[in-house]
Amino acid sequence: MLDIRYNSWLEKYKKPFGAVQAKQPVTINLRLVIEQPLLSVELMVHPDRQMTSENYPLHLVAAGIYQATFTPTKAGLYYYYFKIVIQHDDQQAVYFYGAADDGFGGPGRLTTIDNLKSYQLTCYQKPAVSPEWYRNGVFYQIFPDRFYNGDPNGEINARRKNTFIYATPEDTPFYIKNQAGEVVRWDFFGGNLQGITAKIPYLKKLGITGIYLNPIFFASSSHRYDTNDYLKIDPILGTEADFKELTQQLHQAGMHLILDGVFNHVGKDSKYFNAQQLFYGADQGAAQDPHSPYRDWFDFENYPTDYESWWGVKDLPKVNKNQPAFRQLIYGTENSVIQKWTDLGVDGWRLDVADELPDDFIQKIHQRLQEFSTKKVLLGEVWEDASNKIAYNQRKNYPLGDELDGVMNYPLRHCLLDLLAYRPTRSTAQNAREIMSLQENYPPEFYYNSLNNLGTHDTERIFTAVGEDRARLKLAWDLLFMLPGVPCIYYGDEAGMKGGKDPLNRGFFPWNKIDQTIFAYVHRWIERRKTQTVLQQGNLILGTTASCLAIIRSTPEQLALYVVNLSAQQQQLDQLDFEFIHDDQDLGEFITTEFADFKLVPSESCFKVIKRV
Repeated sequence: MLDIRYNSWLEKYKKPFGAVQAKQPVTINLRLVIEQPLLSVELMVHPDRQMTSENYPLHLVAAGIYQATFTPTKAGLYYYYFKIVIQHDDQQAVYFYGAADDGFGGPGRLTTIDNLKSYQLTCYQKPAVSPEWYRNGVFYQIFPDRFYNGDPNGEINARRKNTFIYATPEDTPFYIKNQAGEVVRWDFFGGNLQGITAKIPYLKKLGITGIYLNPIFFASSSHRYDTNDYLKIDPILGTEADFKELTQQLHQAGMHLILDGVFNHVGKDSKYFNAQQLFYGADQGAAQDPHSPYRDWFDFENYPTDYESWWGVKDLPKVNKNQPAFRQLIYGTENSVIQKWTDLGVDGWRLDVADELPDDFIQKIHQRLQEFSTKKVLLGEVWEDASNKIAYNQRKNYPLGDELDGVMNYPLRHCLLDLLAYRPTRSTAQNAREIMSLQENYPPEFYYNSLNNLGTHDTERIFTAVGEDRARLKLAWDLLFMLPGVPCIYYGDEAGMKGGKDPLNRGFFPWNKIDQTIFAYVHRWIERRKTQTVLQQGNLILGTTASCLAIIRSTPEQLALYVVNLSAQQQQLDQLDFEFIHDDQDLGEFITTEFADFKLVPSESCFKVIKRV
């Protein structure tokens, strides 16, 4: 008989839970019951991308419990598994115990060396300390062109050269493309900075505490991820004075502002590249003048028409981020992009396609932001688990303490949509495991700084994603506000907007057709989060059955309990047997007691907050 048990999510097996700071000891307990003679049991630990493991013998400390302690000396990823050697008759038998097949933490499995998957341990240098206004806030993402036109006559500012599509609020977003699939005419709806300022009372009524703005700098497109000039507000959006007024009004209202920093690429019609002389003369830009000061920013294979661009999109020439002059422009001087706009009231930055940016580039931006008298926030666009992200064969170091404060939590969105799908690709327990893996892999501060979203400018809208099912839409909002991280609402989702992927997800805000039922539901959740500390800071425990998901958030003072029926049948809560992750207490009985006699019809949930005695 060989009985091996380990669960990286329980402190009786691994202490402390999750990521650790450099030089912090980690205690590992392995439960091992065998009938044959035990020759050795070892904890095998190897730093990231190193094949050689360091062996830590486990010693018997209690009946069936073997223990080892190791201390990671520097920040980075470590991987570990167990090696057990047993005397079997007249020969030795070697066994390996590692993580489950999905590669996530929690309970592991006995396997062969060829099929072994190691557990991940994240070791960070220092915590990502964020200000209270961010960590306890509720954010709202605005696509500026599509929110509100603050001009009294509804006129569009500074109509764009060589663009003839000027939409009305009722129009469907639309691009004109050439045979190569390139957009040659952009649609502009006329939303502007004055419009955002004018709608601050609306955002306050909803309960929003901060805004994340898609790009606002001068660009050719309506999305503005093709920057023409980092130091100039797009004239369609307004002026620098309009921007100052916006930041002042936001701060007076107790709200904060995060800007989108697009530093991996620029626009082909930018002052830096200037492919077609649409906005700049023949003597400006790398594509017009081989002696331009910007020439070395770009990699040309066949000058000037064949150049490296982001994912082959010719509108977006890729910048060499190691060029000193480019770095000076972005963060290196008192006149840099980061310095100028932060001085004008920006409270934080979101870095577009962060995986395209060198680690030291992000570090320098982070350092620059730390020089301000008030704490700023630096977030990154990362679509995967940010703790183990590899880009261009380089391990990224986002969460280790000197780069990003947090990331956009797209993996969580993926899990939530699968939970709410009519035909989910994974079981409730499997989705819960991935959610827990993020909590295990991220440093605690980094995890709670994650910007959680149900939709963005890059995804279909949540109402569309759930098949326009209002019951499922409510559950999506439930999950967004119940789970750790900073909730971020994509503009118009609280109004019931629909739309598939780009460009249909970028319609104009329906100011005359706000779905008040959805608005009220979102508002109620926002108020709960703002008033219930447990929803801001509480620890997370997840429980699952085949048909239901239970979420528990806990602080020493409070417990927030939530159960949702994801099945097509009615569920009697006191008859369910929940299996809880990250806690070995008998929480199933606790849940069924608190929700005794509750019957949940399909797509129904229940919620309550109780005080600890």
